[in-house]
Formats: sequence, C-alpha cells, structure tokens
Amino acid sequence: MVDIRGVPESDIDRALELAYLVFHDRPEAEVRERHHALLGRCDRLGAYDGDLLVGFMAAYDFRLSVPGADLPCPGLTFVSVAPTHRRRGVLTRLMAHMLGRAADGGSPLAALWASEAAIYGRFGYGSATTGATVEIDSSRPLALRIAPDRRPLRFVDPEDAVAVIGPCHEAARAARPGRPTRSPERWREEWLTEQDEEDEELSPPRIIALGDPGEPVAGYVVYRTKPEGDGGSARTPGLVRVDELEADGPAVAAALWECVAALDLTGRVRAWGRPVDDPLLHFAADRDQVRVTAQFPALWLRLVDVAGALTARSWAAPVDLVLELRDARMPANAGRFRLRAGPHGTSYEPAGAAAADLALDVRELAACYLGGTRVTELVAAGLVQEHVPGAAAALDAALRTPVLPHTGDEF
Repeated sequence: MVDIRGVPESDIDRALELAYLVFHDRPEAEVRERHHALLGRCDRLGAYDGDLLVGFMAAYDFRLSVPGADLPCPGLTFVSVAPTHRRRGVLTRLMAHMLGRAADGGSPLAALWASEAAIYGRFGYGSATTGATVEIDSSRPLALRIAPDRRPLRFVDPEDAVAVIGPCHEAARAARPGRPTRSPERWREEWLTEQDEEDEELSPPRIIALGDPGEPVAGYVVYRTKPEGDGGSARTPGLVRVDELEADGPAVAAALWECVAALDLTGRVRAWGRPVDDPLLHFAADRDQVRVTAQFPALWLRLVDVAGALTARSWAAPVDLVLELRDARMPANAGRFRLRAGPHGTSYEPAGAAAADLALDVRELAACYLGGTRVTELVAAGLVQEHVPGAAAALDAALRTPVLPHTGDEF
C-alpha cells in the first residue's frame, strides 16, 4: 500500500534522484546543489511504498497576479512517479493531497507548467496563458515604426539586480495577470545563475537597464549570448537569447530590443516565452525580420476554491449568470451557482432551482479565469454548453483584461 506523506529534508536527495530518473536528466553537481536548495524552501509531498520513495511533488510558495488582485497560489514542480509504480493512482493521490493542502491553507488557486499537456486536464487544470517564441534577424539594424526612448542605457551587476530592476519587474507583474512572485532566491538561483542549466555554451547573464541616473529604471533586458557556431552545411550566426524584457512603455521596449539586436558578432535574437500580444510584433517595421516561430500553452491553472477565486478578482463589465459547474476532483466546487459581478463587488452563491445559463467543467473555467481564453471559443469547441444565447459573450466581456495574461516564469 502506497502511503502519502510529507517528505523530510533528509529525503530531498532521494526525491531529486527520482525526478532525474523520470525526466531522463543527469545534472552536474552545481545544478544538483541548486535544486536541493530550491526544494528545501518548498512544500514537499511524497508517495512511499514502505521505505521506498516512488512518487514526489513539491510546491513553491507563490502569489499570482490576477485581475485586480494578488492571490496565494502554490506552484507545483518536480512532479514525478517511478516507472515501476505508474498507472497505480500514485499521481492522483499526490495531487489530491496537494490540492487539499492548498485549500486548507487558504489558496484559491494552484498552478504548474506541464511537461506533457495531456496529463493535467483530468485534475481540473486549464491552460490559462500562452507563450510565444520570437526571433529577430539581427544581421541588419532592427527596423522600427516608433522612435525608441533615448534615455541612457547601462549594465547592471547581477548582484545588484533585485534592488535595481526588481521594482520594475514587480510593476510589470502587477500590470499583467498570470505572473508569480519572484523571491531574491529565485532571482539568484533560477534567472541569474552564472551557467545556464540547459546550454553551457551560453554566456553568463547580462542585464541592461534604461533610465536617467538616480531615477527608477523604466525597463530592462536580461540576456545571454552564444558565439558563432558550426551549423553543418553553414555557419550559424552568434545568438542573443533574451530571457526577460520589461518596459513601462513601447518606446522603452523599442530601445531595449534595438540594443540587443545591435550587439556585435551576433546575427539573431531569440526570445522564448514572450506574450502573444507583445508590442514588438506591432512596432516592428518588417515582420519578415521579426517572426513568431512557436506558440505554446504556458501556465496551467487550477481553481481550488472557485468561490474564493471568482470573488477576489476584478471584472471589466457587469455580469449576472447561473453557472452549472462540474468538478470531479473537488466536489465542493460542483453545483449550480449564481455569479453576480461588476465594479461594485462580486457574489457567487448556490442558485437553487434556477436554470443554468452556462454549463462547464472547472478546467474550462480555469482556462478563462485570467482572461486569456474566451468562453465563446470553448462553446464553439463543444466544451462549454450555452443554454441561454449571449451568456458566453457576457461572461467574456466581464472577464476581459486590458492585456493578455502571461508569464515567462517556468517552474
């Protein structure tokens, strides 16, 4: 019989070995030490077959930006089940315990990044944000339709990053739903490590900030570079990999993109995990030079406490609907509820015998919660049932956000 219980610090190395086995990984000692420190700060849950650790799950203590609020939201990570114990309900029991912990701790949400998109929908997670990979041909100057901000650019020492660019990051996080908090440790151990975990040929991180001396920075870019290489039949130009770019306006963003696209001895810029409504895609003068090369589901969201999640966020328009909600994993969320929301407050209460306007699974509601997925699209896909014409459009109008939800913080 497999027992689900907390994983003590003395078992962190065992948990890491299980995760490395499952993800076919063999990291160097420095990365292992970093992972060990990371898990030491996480909530840890294990599945034990006797004394053998056969399943593991950890959770960051995050808060997540949602429309009009910042909510507790554990970020699940290192989810792994031993190959010898697959299809025995281990992941199901781990997830039930972890979601129960979230509910008991007052977290209305939980989130993760899915290694396999087919897995987590059955646990009530919906794909709530979308990321894009953007590539710039920087063998020629970046063509722009707007004038870049000409305030000074300066390098920032990674040791000073949290103090210098942290406030700019936090302002950007508050302005866009779907972004988790970032502790000083996460800055240091996940974003600004000397050696990149996935590509040892990349340089250490470089940080360039924009703004007048003595004033808060208006924007910044974190990037790494790779020299020209042998691509087989042809040489590959030097690469600039943009890990993060934040700006308080389009002119600032234009100046930062122009800067990284002009770095000597490079001919391409690649930015993974950009928002699909990135202003760069509009103010770039030549879309053959600036291309979206991939688009993918990013943050997966779970509504642990639907009432708590809905009443905590703000709404763009008034809405009054009866929702028939299905939730096979957390029955307290299931039932027929009346949602009344608008600028002056929100209520979400049992609807009694009132007929449903919309019927949907908690997975679909999670996908729409941050404003990144339209309910009308899910009706068209047959995933939401609209019993009253116009109900889906009304909920879309209420859920709408000024910018699309997005996060590049993979965990």
